[in-house]
Amino acid sequence: MVTRLLLRPWARGPAVGPAAPCRPLSAGSRPSQYLQRSLVPTMHYQDSLPRLPIPKLEDTIRRYLNAQKPLLDDSQFRKTEQLCKSFESGIGKELHEQLVAQDKQNKHTSYISGPWFDMYLTARDSIVLNFNPFMAFNPDPKSEYNDQLTRATNLTVSAVRFLKTLRAGLLEPEVFHLNPAKSDTDTFKRLIRFVPSSLSWYGAYLVNAYPLDMSQYFRLFNSTRLPRPSRDELFTDDKARHLLVLRKGHFYVFDVLDQDGNIVSPSEIQAHLKYILSDSSPAPEFPLAYLTSENRDVWAELRQKLVNGGNEETLRKVDSAVFCLCLDDFPIKDLIHLSHSMLHGDGTNRWFDKSFNLVIAEDGTAGVHFEHAWGDGVAVLRFFHEVFKDSTQAPAITPQSQPAKTDSSIAVQKLSFKLSDALKTGISAAKDKFDATVTTLTIDIIRFQRGGKEFLKKQKLSPDSVAQLAFQMAFLRQYGQTVATYESCSTAAFKHGRTETIRPASVFTKRCSEAFVREPSKHSAAELQQMMAECSKYHGRLTKEAAMGQGFDRHLFVLRYLAAAKGISVPELFLDPAYGQMNHNVLSTSTLSSPEVSLGGFAPVVPDGFGVGYAVHDDWIGCNVSSYPGRNSQEFLQCVEKALEDMFDALEGKAIKT
Repeated sequence: MVTRLLLRPWARGPAVGPAAPCRPLSAGSRPSQYLQRSLVPTMHYQDSLPRLPIPKLEDTIRRYLNAQKPLLDDSQFRKTEQLCKSFESGIGKELHEQLVAQDKQNKHTSYISGPWFDMYLTARDSIVLNFNPFMAFNPDPKSEYNDQLTRATNLTVSAVRFLKTLRAGLLEPEVFHLNPAKSDTDTFKRLIRFVPSSLSWYGAYLVNAYPLDMSQYFRLFNSTRLPRPSRDELFTDDKARHLLVLRKGHFYVFDVLDQDGNIVSPSEIQAHLKYILSDSSPAPEFPLAYLTSENRDVWAELRQKLVNGGNEETLRKVDSAVFCLCLDDFPIKDLIHLSHSMLHGDGTNRWFDKSFNLVIAEDGTAGVHFEHAWGDGVAVLRFFHEVFKDSTQAPAITPQSQPAKTDSSIAVQKLSFKLSDALKTGISAAKDKFDATVTTLTIDIIRFQRGGKEFLKKQKLSPDSVAQLAFQMAFLRQYGQTVATYESCSTAAFKHGRTETIRPASVFTKRCSEAFVREPSKHSAAELQQMMAECSKYHGRLTKEAAMGQGFDRHLFVLRYLAAAKGISVPELFLDPAYGQMNHNVLSTSTLSSPEVSLGGFAPVVPDGFGVGYAVHDDWIGCNVSSYPGRNSQEFLQCVEKALEDMFDALEGKAIKT
């Protein structure tokens, strides 16, 4: 099973409140075609983005050994250290030199881009649970707008506005502003737009602004991962103008862009969605969508049978659709039900291969489930942010809007597939496998209300480091050990950057966790505070290094990939059990801090692991944890809560309760 990469988003603007301005709209009025009209063209910075650096081999080895220290006993560590020395002076040195030479020949991209696509696309496991994550939207602040038809129409129109804005080059470039008072201003934008693209990044850098890579954005729309034997393919057809809608396992398509490329009127979109929602056909006996949850080679073979059976044109409509809108026919009961619904659903009403599925439950609860090979969280989170903002502040329709008087039975095409007995058998097998897998997944959630970002920053502590320290303490309390821990960090500050790994388990977190869990009475509050400060400082350093492309995981990954590509036998370093253990990420974690996101999550990346989605808000900390049998996510979260309580007590100078 391959490590999942979720997101480490950059901070964005304030949340939309109930008093958000809403422009009055008459039913059927022509929508604005664009979300925004950026002064600076969307891709203005792309050509001049800095290249992802390849770390020095000696730095990678040093960082790797530092990360191994808390996981190994002395004799294991000495063995790993010896293997590292041999690698650094031998085959590792040769591979590194080849990588550097190869990178110099490919200045248009990054050293990680090709191998990373290969890693995803050659993986044969089901993409459901193993790769695809989800993010759930907060409700529309105006409660009457959370009706399923109203919200589906508004989110669809806003999503198509995003597409139009992106393709017209009118979407604001993605920029991380360290000094927004200087760089996030119309004055600066008017100046920088006249700086040639080949130099524009340097102009932004001078005012402490860091443009981010946007090369993944085009895959958001009209895109699908196609199953192929051995290696899947990413398919995009940006000429297609139709939306794919799934409801009760049925497939429908209708155009959301007209022949001139303008957005179809919202009242027509509303009418078509209402028509689909009124279809009382029973669910199909053999729901085709189950096939997208299959092992990729199995699905590739079955897809070929579909094509050979006369379904090629129909499949093309699914693959090329702008995106997939999933209308579920049940309300959401609670946050745990929401997580299960958005992460996997019942298998009949998602096309898991689409770049993203926009899911809307019967009560208007909405979320995005996305395929991970084409891109990382930065593009999805930007889409999420803009679509939530637009659909709530400038909704295309109101709850009082009347659908257009149009014949939806002509405009909406219900797709039908010719299924042979072999395909029916394949669908039944996929269903059995899907059901058996998802029933083993447990999800639990906590909200720690005692404090969050504001309190921790006053203590001069990194909020992220405190959350990560809580996970280390929790696992130690529950299982008595320190294990390989993974935290995703974006390297989008570089051309074709993907992600790097932060390794939160360190000698500092191990010492601090043992003090809190095993011997709190032996340490004063001041001593515990000092240990937390050391953890925070070290975690901050690891985070900065990862964001600057100076982790060790991607470098070692590509060196191993290069050895395999050149037919070199696997270097000993990669056969070391310690290397295997380091990449068996029992704690896979990813943070989601965005005002539009109610929660996000993913499944564990190994059978004996936890999938930990978390967010540190201003005054509370949220945590969404998944596990399979053999691990207890509910008990783990109780231990996380205990760890947070203990740390907050220590910070307030109180004794730790045993």
